[in-house]
Amino acid sequence: MEATEFPAADDVPSGDALARAAGTPGTAGNVDGPAGNTTDAVENDDLAGNMDGSAGDDAGGPGRAERLARVAIMRMAEAGDAVMGRLIARYGPVGAMRQARRGVLDPGFARDEKDRADASRRPVDLGRHAAAWAARYSDPAADLAQGRQRGARLVVPGDSEWPTQLDDLGDARPFGLWVDGRANLRFSCLRSVSVVGARAATAYGTTVAAEFAMSLGGRGWTVISGGAYGIDGAAHRGALASGTPTVVVLACGTDVCYPSAHEDLFRAVREQGAVISEWPPGAHPTRLRFLIRNRVIAALSRGTVVVQAAARSGALNTATHAWGLNRHLMAVPGPITTDVSAGCHVLIRQGKAVCVTAPEEIVELVGFIGDDLAPERRGPVRPRDGLNDETRRVLEAIPARRATGPAAIAVAAGVDIGTALACLGALAAAGFVENVDRGWRLRPEARE
Repeated sequence: MEATEFPAADDVPSGDALARAAGTPGTAGNVDGPAGNTTDAVENDDLAGNMDGSAGDDAGGPGRAERLARVAIMRMAEAGDAVMGRLIARYGPVGAMRQARRGVLDPGFARDEKDRADASRRPVDLGRHAAAWAARYSDPAADLAQGRQRGARLVVPGDSEWPTQLDDLGDARPFGLWVDGRANLRFSCLRSVSVVGARAATAYGTTVAAEFAMSLGGRGWTVISGGAYGIDGAAHRGALASGTPTVVVLACGTDVCYPSAHEDLFRAVREQGAVISEWPPGAHPTRLRFLIRNRVIAALSRGTVVVQAAARSGALNTATHAWGLNRHLMAVPGPITTDVSAGCHVLIRQGKAVCVTAPEEIVELVGFIGDDLAPERRGPVRPRDGLNDETRRVLEAIPARRATGPAAIAVAAGVDIGTALACLGALAAAGFVENVDRGWRLRPEARE
């Protein structure tokens, strides 16, 4: 995937600017004010229009009404909900939020969704879907204020910090992202690699993940992962050691530390990189949310490296998303006797993943053609590698432990006596053989 152009420095949204976009005390639509004020404003066409250009929004980005609508949608709809994605695409965030809050969808949209479901033979109960959205509605101003109080900022499509590669997810594109950290998310992900793998990783797996991440970071590549135990945690720590940003993609709110033992790790990531999530503040992880989250890990980066994965592993789910998005997919081989590497071997055998054994090979795949080529691996160069065929045959014909005459050497090497003598002289000059009383013999250092 080609890197998005860097915007001008003035276009990068600061934390203060995003905080002002969330509203300040004493202004219209104050997020700290009574619940319902901002929501009513979003529902009202005139007020919504007035808010679109309110001070504090990201320059050239979505207006305040759209941001609040997206915050509400992030609470009402589960992340990755393709139906909601299509609703937003047709009616915009504010129009989609209105329909979702009422629990009643436009008849034309409902008819199109029914036709789509019939064609795919995947029936969907849109009435129940819409009712679930309406039941989960809460004041978006409260979520915006809570996120700001806990150090997170809201980044939505159209913001200068939005990673445009997420648009490749189509209808399943995130409605928005909560970002907690010093790094600019878009800039950090321009040159990035996802490193994923098993939670129950072996020492081999965690060592490889940490070394790869540290080497990638040293080359200016951001490491993206899920912050879990095992491979994820090792990758983040390796990236932190290199001094470059790393991005943790959570399956819960950015204010929820999961796993709890990674509190110190996440704190360090916030200082050097970013912790991001599609879920609102206070949301807790579920098994399904981990799988949904994986598509973002795959979409944010130029390629995904699976370090270790069992035959049934969440890392393989991330690999499937990367494959479907036409991102580079790589896998690290492991011992064939280790179950935790079985998934990597399957990916390689199926031709979906490229086998990688060094960070340079990763950069060669995800980098620019011709600029990031990995050096060709070669074995050690030995002195006898430079000998021509005849000289090598003469050398091989000399016994290792005893001396022999030139005639016997010539017969064993299959050359005439003149050639044998010429080769023996050259070998002696190069230090391979020596002439003693009983003939020619190998020097000790040439016996290896």
